This record gives sequence, structure tokens and C-alpha cells, in this order.
Amino acid sequence: MVDINTAMAAASAEQKRRSSDGNQERKKRRTGKDMGIEAFDPVTYVAKERADTASMWLVFTFSTVVTLLMRYVLMPSTDQEKSDILYLLPLALIVLIPQVHRMVMPERFMEHYTKGTWFKSGFLHMFTFLALSFMLVNPPLGDVVAPQLASQWTIVTDDGESLVYADDNGKDGVITWTVPRDASLQGEVWLLFGLADNVNSDGATVTVELNNNNVDNLELPSNDSFWDTNEVRINEGRTANNRSAPNLLPHGDSDQPFAILLSGTGLNVGVHDITVLISEDGDPWVNTREYKWTLRIVEELPESDAS
Repeated sequence: MVDINTAMAAASAEQKRRSSDGNQERKKRRTGKDMGIEAFDPVTYVAKERADTASMWLVFTFSTVVTLLMRYVLMPSTDQEKSDILYLLPLALIVLIPQVHRMVMPERFMEHYTKGTWFKSGFLHMFTFLALSFMLVNPPLGDVVAPQLASQWTIVTDDGESLVYADDNGKDGVITWTVPRDASLQGEVWLLFGLADNVNSDGATVTVELNNNNVDNLELPSNDSFWDTNEVRINEGRTANNRSAPNLLPHGDSDQPFAILLSGTGLNVGVHDITVLISEDGDPWVNTREYKWTLRIVEELPESDAS
């Protein structure tokens, strides 16, 4: 026979023993050593951070030097048609980053570098080069792009009273103008467009040539006063005769307007090819651009016989 008090005391002692064994087991399973976690060493951690910081600044300096050499040494002596090397060669220099580290860094830093270091350094070099290159080839430090069409181009006729715009917008490089049968495009025929540039569009040389059945590579001058003397008629023509006429100068005074007289007496039915050549002394290249437009003058179709 066991006294009830003795039984309860024994059960309580057994429960405490089991609880103590369980805590020890859990503590043993949660130790960092058994889980493969290395002990934190402040000295090693500081040394590694210093090595990574030195690597970052070394790669940044390396990328800056490579970018400056590309922009001011290689770029001026490279043909625009072979300009791919200006980006491929500097990016290919990623393979030199480990060797540069070995040449510059002390041994106490080199022991902290791994394959992950070269991976991060490669990305840092690539993005640093691209960012600095973009800054150095664009204004105000460079200019490698010729002026471009500000918005659209159009054809207008001048009968002495008002300007009539073409119904076609010319977005595909072709304007089709329909005239009555056995007729031609009457009055003065003008080519109107505007140029926009990120520096100064008025510093470019613009040459316009006309080709059709009657002329071959006929160079046409630009009328510098047309936009100023016909400002009212240009605005009235857009609202009264053709509400869909394009806004040729969307940037206002920043765009350079051009007016080319294609013919002072009209144009016959047929295809009239227009070539616009743009040349600009950029930095460091001579920037060029070419547009090819076509004016098609066609007769309206005869009415079909109702019978």
C-alpha cells in the first residue's frame, strides 16, 4: 500500500525530471554549433567590410577611367559606322577586374575576396560605365545626334489668299493629294516642317532635293521669312481649311521652322520624291540624318455609271 501523499510527491518529482530533460534536449538542438552556424568574430567582420569597401572604390575608379578613355580618346578616332566597339570593349574589360585587384590590393584584403566579389564588381563596373557614358555623350558634355523632325511634315498650296493643307498627314512618309481629272496641283506648292534638337537646331545645315519626271536632284533653298510673314495665314489655314492639319512646331520657339518652295506654278500629276539631308557639327562627330518623303498627286476617279 502506498500513501496518497507519497504517490503525489513521487509523481511531481517525475514530472519535474521529465521537464528538465526536455529543456536540456531542446537547448541542445538549438545550439549554433550543432546547426552549423559559425561564431561571430568582430575582427574578421570589420576586416571583410573594409575589404569590400576598398573593392567598391577600386571598381568605381577603374570604371571612371575606362569611360573617360572611351569618350575622349577612343570615340573621336572611331568611325560612327564602327561605334559598337565603344561599348563592347569597355564592357569586356570586366575580365580584368580580378587582376586589377591583385595588382593593387594588399594581401590582407585579397583573402576576403571570393567569386561573389567578382560577380558584384562586374555589375558595378557595367552600370557605372553606362551611367557615365550617357552623361558624357549628351548635352552639355557632348552631342552625337543630329536634329530630328519636330513633329510631322506637310504640303500646302498658296493661291494668293489662303493656305490649303493636304488632307493626308504623311505619317508613313507619303502624302497623297487628289486633284480633279485633267488638272494639276495649282498655285505655289510649299513643303513645311520643323526641326528639334537637344542643343540648337539652328546650327545644322539642311539640304532639300526634289526628284520627279521633270527634274533630277534639284536642290531647293529654304525661305527664311515664310513663317514670319505668313503666321496668320498658317493658323487660319489649319482651322478653316483642315482641322486635322498637324502642329509642325510643338515646342514653340525651340523648334526651327522650314518652308521649301517646291514649285511656284503648281505640280503635275505624278510622284514627287523629296529628300531632306541634315548635317551638324556635333561633339565629337559630324552628326547626319536623312528623311525621304513622297508627294503623290493623283486624279480623282470618274463617277461610276448609275445604269
